[in-house]
Amino acid sequence: MKILGIDPGTATTGWAIIDKPSAISDKLEVIACDCILTEAKKSLDIRLEEIFDGLQYIIKKYKPDEVAIEELFFAKNAKTAIAVGHARGVMMLAAAKLKIPVFEYTPLQVKQAVVGYGRAQKCQVQAMLKCILKTKDIPKQDDTADAIAIAVCHANTKKFEARNTKS
Repeated sequence: MKILGIDPGTATTGWAIIDKPSAISDKLEVIACDCILTEAKKSLDIRLEEIFDGLQYIIKKYKPDEVAIEELFFAKNAKTAIAVGHARGVMMLAAAKLKIPVFEYTPLQVKQAVVGYGRAQKCQVQAMLKCILKTKDIPKQDDTADAIAIAVCHANTKKFEARNTKS
């Protein structure tokens, strides 16, 4: 199963495609990851179109089975929260237009699934990702690393659900 993890943002949208060979497998592999970047000087509608087009391209190229996206958490800046909410809607639409199911996870759920502690620091999440993925490095950009963590969260959640349905 291929999973597209998305860390939403209007300036930087992190994305990662991971492969999980079977429902109960522990093996995960990052196929591709990067960020979709938009320029702050452009209007929001143009930036949202660029995000939509970028995700449509990624989905068509990598053909994920499912999409996992981080839920919007409380933001101190309401204007930023609203813009990111718009971006999340565009991201969900990009998947829906191509009939890919979307699953949402809070930052707390992502940290819990990856580290085992919902209040883990970013460096702890990244260290655990290196262990889970059996790799030396995690991408330097936080948004890309976060997208990997969101995809891993979804993979772990699916594995847990698969094991529980067999019990």
